[in-house]
Amino acid sequence: WHPSLKAILCNMASATLSFRVVNSVASNNTHCEKINRCSACTTRTSSARGSSFTSIAFKPSHYNTVKKNKISYKQTISITCMAGKVAITGATGFVGSALVERLLEEGNTVKVLTRNASKASNKLPKGEELEIYEVDEWGEAVKGCSAVVNLAGEPIATRWSESVKQEIIGSRVNATEALVDAVNACNLFDRPGVFVSASAIGFYGTSQDAVFKESSKAGDDFLSEVCVQWEKAASKAKTRRAVTLRLGIVLDNGGGAIARMKPIFQLGGGGPLGSGEQWFSWIHRDDVVEMIMQAIQNSKWKGVYNATAPTPVRVSEMSSALGQALFRPSLVPVPAFVLETLLGEGATLVLDGQQVLPTRALDAKFQFKYNTVLEAMQAIAK
Repeated sequence: WHPSLKAILCNMASATLSFRVVNSVASNNTHCEKINRCSACTTRTSSARGSSFTSIAFKPSHYNTVKKNKISYKQTISITCMAGKVAITGATGFVGSALVERLLEEGNTVKVLTRNASKASNKLPKGEELEIYEVDEWGEAVKGCSAVVNLAGEPIATRWSESVKQEIIGSRVNATEALVDAVNACNLFDRPGVFVSASAIGFYGTSQDAVFKESSKAGDDFLSEVCVQWEKAASKAKTRRAVTLRLGIVLDNGGGAIARMKPIFQLGGGGPLGSGEQWFSWIHRDDVVEMIMQAIQNSKWKGVYNATAPTPVRVSEMSSALGQALFRPSLVPVPAFVLETLLGEGATLVLDGQQVLPTRALDAKFQFKYNTVLEAMQAIAK
């Protein structure tokens, strides 16, 4: 292979791209015109004027252009990315742990960014392709990564005292600010190509009647303010692409809403929460992970996307679907005052809701694995 192709900037995983070696007549130098970028890739066989380029392996090097002397031909080279390095906050969480598993399965190196390395090490799988870094190491960890995924945040399904509210805000905003600072401190050649950050559909506030799309305005309650601050902090990342995913209520075994509801339903004591007429904008965890993968890999994904299934339902329908999937009745409602006693202001999570549609994901032809809540519940019940 020709010595002019020693370094290529790579910033997007799992993509095919092209570089054109172009002769500069004035200087008799060549440069590589960057058409797209990837993380770790190999070239396909190609040739020009008798010169062959075959199976060249490129690691994530950090140059915008390639300059060498004495090239007199033009050549386009196709490059297929094989794997990359992805840094993640919130890797031990309900969504993060599933994302880590998916990335490792696809051959990526995963850099876990955490506040407690020993706790993360106990929760995550062991392997050479998984590295763990504490906060003071984040700056070094993100260098050369193809993507950074920000999923950090303390659980919100609890009673909201003033101290808990501050922790809910701080665990999201402060962690995001620290991560953005680490990314922006990288020089241009080392900086990750895409910054993917979680937010939540709480951004829109609650309503029984409105239908919320990505273009809808923010609400005016506590969770709306959390999401606004969270997204504002993420927007300061100086990466080539940035994607914000506003997550709905994530369903699957092992955590989230189902972890609390399923045992009650299995005992025959399940039923709708409150009136049951509030909206429930849900998404299966498999689809969340796939959306994050799209955000990492697809250069067309930019800006805000609602990470919700295309068919939001009323809480009563969700409860009925879970009971049906478990072959149990769904007849015992949980009165609103009980939830308010247990959760205080936090009861708004289950007593109020919003109808949120994944308009931009559908426009991008995203294929949901679970389109209806019954399909999701039946998969969870297995």
